[in-house]
Amino acid sequence: VSTIRRREIGTDKCWIDAYVSEDNGYSWSFLSKIGDTGPQNGNPPALVKLSDGRLCCAYGQRESQQIVAKLSDDEGKTWGEKIVLRDDFWADEFDNSDLGYPRMVQRKDGRIVTIYYWATETLKEQQIAVTIWDPDKLPVSADESEDEPIKYVGSIQTDKQHLDGGLPHAVGVHHYQVTRANRTYPPEGGSVGWTYNHQPYLAYWNGKFYLQYLTGLFQEHTPPTRVMLTTSTDGRNWEIPELVFPVYDLPEIRTEDYTIPAGTKAVMHQRMGFYVAPNGKLLASGFYGYCVSPRTSPNAGNGLGRVIREIKEDGTYGPVYFIRYNRHAGFNESNTSFPFYTVSKDKQFVEACNELLKDKLITLQWWEEDRAKDGFYVIDPGDVNNADFFSADIVTSKGAGKAFNFYHRPDGTVLGIWKNQYAAVSGDEGHSWSPITINPTLWTTGAKTWGQRTDDGKYVIVHNQSATMRNRFPMAALTGDDGHIFNEILCLRGEIPTKRYQGIHKNPGAQYFRGIIEGNGNPPGDELWITYSINKEDIWISSVTTPISGTVTDHVNQTFDNVLDISELKFWNLLVPQWAPIQIVQEGDGGNALQLRDEEPYDYALAERVFPAGKSVAIAFDFNARQVARGTLMEIEIQDQRGQRPIKLRIDESWFAMDHMKVEGPSPVSIEEDKWYHVRLEIDCSMDRYSIYFDNRLIGEELLFAEPVEQVERVVFR
Repeated sequence: VSTIRRREIGTDKCWIDAYVSEDNGYSWSFLSKIGDTGPQNGNPPALVKLSDGRLCCAYGQRESQQIVAKLSDDEGKTWGEKIVLRDDFWADEFDNSDLGYPRMVQRKDGRIVTIYYWATETLKEQQIAVTIWDPDKLPVSADESEDEPIKYVGSIQTDKQHLDGGLPHAVGVHHYQVTRANRTYPPEGGSVGWTYNHQPYLAYWNGKFYLQYLTGLFQEHTPPTRVMLTTSTDGRNWEIPELVFPVYDLPEIRTEDYTIPAGTKAVMHQRMGFYVAPNGKLLASGFYGYCVSPRTSPNAGNGLGRVIREIKEDGTYGPVYFIRYNRHAGFNESNTSFPFYTVSKDKQFVEACNELLKDKLITLQWWEEDRAKDGFYVIDPGDVNNADFFSADIVTSKGAGKAFNFYHRPDGTVLGIWKNQYAAVSGDEGHSWSPITINPTLWTTGAKTWGQRTDDGKYVIVHNQSATMRNRFPMAALTGDDGHIFNEILCLRGEIPTKRYQGIHKNPGAQYFRGIIEGNGNPPGDELWITYSINKEDIWISSVTTPISGTVTDHVNQTFDNVLDISELKFWNLLVPQWAPIQIVQEGDGGNALQLRDEEPYDYALAERVFPAGKSVAIAFDFNARQVARGTLMEIEIQDQRGQRPIKLRIDESWFAMDHMKVEGPSPVSIEEDKWYHVRLEIDCSMDRYSIYFDNRLIGEELLFAEPVEQVERVVFR
């Protein structure tokens, strides 16, 4: 089958026909008409045979100024409805629809890559553009989704009674503690540890992860503050944090309402972390503001301005410069301590800064702290109907225009996300936007919402999907195929330790999630990497296996003999605090074991394995209580999908015990330290009972569940 463009002589009537040859191209006969292409000599088509046998034809429609496709499931005899792949073309003053000439391939994941030439209102010169789309899940246009750009349509929702929301758990999520706040023995050095740590950002550049975060002496909106930076080659083991943006001395600030003396320390604020420039430079960014008191805000347009600094490949840093002043607030070259970036003699650094300033998507992250009306921002994302009031004189997580991030949908549309359920779409790379709207199926909490396309071609929203819209838990993932409709929700993290240090505005929970924004690198492997703070005092990072799923199909037969590192445990969920590490260790017989250690008084190590859900399940494992401190214990739980726990086992320094909290059970079994034991559970959910064998000896028969469940699907070692 071949497709060609046709034109009626003497007219502007142009179309696409399909022809078929039964003799390897020696002769051809008409097969079908595919569609009209409009005037101006029509448009040559692209044709590809899909992996499922269907034919796909794409072409430019110059009359409607669109890139379109059609599918055939009968070898080209008939064709389905027109699929609009893109429709934001800009024509010149002569209405010249110079577009199209597509070419296509199908990727291994089934998605189709369609390239063509195109022009937009903001990029008027013809350019090569691409649309990546799924022939089974057709793209949603910007116009169709602008009223509700993000929509969760799943049937499961969070339960406010549970830290994990009672949600199914995603499979293969590893959580690593990057920094642990310690006032007495600060990991970053110095005499006093800074215990407010929050708002982290992440990038991957030249073979390393880069993570920066805001840190304050003890609480939010209270000077002094600064920004620290740490690096890692594998995302799990992190270097000692270094200072990247120092404490800043303010000039005297006088207003009608207050005077801030010169020398008062600034309050930093984080809405953008990194930028990898087209010339390869890595820039770190921060914002210097001030607060009259902890009950006022540094991000209402009244601060000094945004600073920039180069991170060099050898680990050193360039000078700190201002890249944009809050001139409307009275700050400029004459009353600030760092120079403006244009005075730098490093031409490549200046070039990188200029490219950053031209990027309307990246710089929209700055608006919240800037709020200037000088034309730098193409929209005012705070100007939203019925948005909550926000100003420098109050502290609230509410309001519009906060904590922007974005991703590209398959049709090339940009989806922008802000705090507090807000989103909008752009068809021209952020040079114009649809009206910013509330997305009611996002149950946000005033914390940041993160969205991105994952390496498997799907999309994820990571935030606190809170039943109360106040609790900053659970850490949840909404997943979908097109960046618009999200049909599944899963818990990424539901373990929240006790807050160790008190302070104003220190909300408990996992919060302020950030991945790697488009353009800032992509680590090896297919994992999704997300950084966040816990209780606004510890910084964590999570590696999430993709495709993100809450189920497994294969039964577990896990030995660790061929496992070198815990990063290889793709079907395990791991919680790894710095003081409660998990690692693969070699035993005396030459085999390997998974070791959980715990020297953390406020948290614990956790290893969880999801298995195929079932009513009748047998679970066996070996354990060695090598060293268990008096008053501590290991807990082992069997759970269903929503966290109901019918069975709980306990191991302390001397005893292996069954759950006596709700049901009668057998007496504990005496154990010795540093000795291996074998446990086997035979579980019958239809009877709400289980039997237990210890070293192949039946020690409890048909014991009653602590609470009834329909089926079980995960085992937790904590």
